[in-house]
Amino acid sequence: MSVSAPARGPITTRLRGRYDRNLWFAVFVGPFVLGLLVFVYIPIVWSVVLSFFDAHNTVTPSKFVGLSNYLDMIRDASFRSSLATFVLFALFIVPTTFVVSLGLALLINRARFARTFFRSVYFLPTACSYVVASLVWKLSIFSGVRFGLMNTVLGWFGIEPIAWLSVTQPPWYWLVIVTARMWLQAGFYMILFLAGLQRISPSLYEAAAIDGAGGWKVLRFITLPQLRATSTAVLLLLLINAFQAFDEFYNLLSSSGQYPPYARPPLVYLYYAALGQGQDFGHGSAGAVILTLLIALVALGQNRVLGLGRRED
Repeated sequence: MSVSAPARGPITTRLRGRYDRNLWFAVFVGPFVLGLLVFVYIPIVWSVVLSFFDAHNTVTPSKFVGLSNYLDMIRDASFRSSLATFVLFALFIVPTTFVVSLGLALLINRARFARTFFRSVYFLPTACSYVVASLVWKLSIFSGVRFGLMNTVLGWFGIEPIAWLSVTQPPWYWLVIVTARMWLQAGFYMILFLAGLQRISPSLYEAAAIDGAGGWKVLRFITLPQLRATSTAVLLLLLINAFQAFDEFYNLLSSSGQYPPYARPPLVYLYYAALGQGQDFGHGSAGAVILTLLIALVALGQNRVLGLGRRED
């Protein structure tokens, strides 16, 4: 005599699904959504709320001040100087990283052997921490001492050692900051360009070869136009990441206690405003909201000019 399994009720069937898909979806996605809600969305909303209050040494709103914090930040010369630092940093890092990552993608795409090896080698720095890379750049490569790596190389050519991170010397610290950031992120954008290059039809290059075109003409009239969507996305990501620069500036230049002119980007300024000696969370939150709006406006403006997502003909 066989005993049949108990029938599942409608609630159990709806929860478990045919292969427990609904249940396991909740198990795997639930903690992620909860963490995103607790550590990202709630702090963002609370930061916006704090920007309208006077909050010193506390994250609890005490006195409503309206738009006063925003007006103070806009009038603050130090905050405007930090925005100028971002513009200067973007002028350095965006075109250099764009050209380097595109050049690496073109070289690897044309490689006939060890393509996977070179792709992995150039992408590997992306997994490195910005803090660790900044310390390596500061303590070993651009240490400023005579036996540092860069000063040793310069010594081979009879050039005197350079104090790379000195605030009184010429602004050599820009070379340190830009090279560290470029080394860390060029591999990621190289992968994006590689994906775009692999979408280009080989028949276009075959037709160009039949017509006798090659080299610069192929790059200008075939490769770059076909990479327009990828290039637009890369430029947008580079610009947003430049807005978010913090680790390299803080870890490379904070030891002296004073930042050179135009060497303190917005996030570093807001860090000292909100978490420094005064702990002014109201003004710090207002500055963060202003910075977020600027990033959104720049992204929308770049999208308008370059046409991100525009349909290709």
